[in-house]
Amino acid sequence: KVVRPIDKKSLGDRTKDTPRDLVLTLASAKMDHLVNEIRSGNCAEDMPMPTKTTKNDDEWIVLTGDQVVTHNGNILEKPESIEEAKIFVEGYATEPCQTVGSCVLTHLPSGVQVSGVDTATIHFKSTIEGSGLVDRLLEDGAPILSCAGGLMIEHPLVREHVDRIDGTEDSVMGLSKDLVERLLGELKEKLDER
Repeated sequence: KVVRPIDKKSLGDRTKDTPRDLVLTLASAKMDHLVNEIRSGNCAEDMPMPTKTTKNDDEWIVLTGDQVVTHNGNILEKPESIEEAKIFVEGYATEPCQTVGSCVLTHLPSGVQVSGVDTATIHFKSTIEGSGLVDRLLEDGAPILSCAGGLMIEHPLVREHVDRIDGTEDSVMGLSKDLVERLLGELKEKLDER
């Protein structure tokens, strides 16, 4: 895992961009930055060592992604405060929220790239309202300020309030396995065409 942060808040227009466009913009910017870092040699110590089964030590598939939560037409990113997290979570009692996650795959050294978006809708029970969920998550040490929309669907305290998910749980958690597999297939096709 190689992480090279970017200033996400300076990218995209959260008032005009669709959630799909925003997460693709952010994941693409992360990719551009990370590929530049790799090509500049700034990631050598973080890169995995080649194995005996590796055909070409100089080939990599790099993956970046991003996710937002939408609710009532608003794009929700990571909450900036505990109070904002509480506002997000309370709103989920009256209207389902949706995760919108992107993935960008780039083959190095060719630069061939594919990207896509996956969504999932989370329907919460009305019990989430007034449940003190955010305070309970904080007491449990959950990093809610690090999660888009303050959501941690995998946490048992959150699960008890989930009615159903339209989509996959891995998509809600930030990276859709189905999307990655589809994009790997598309990337292979593009590489085979070269």
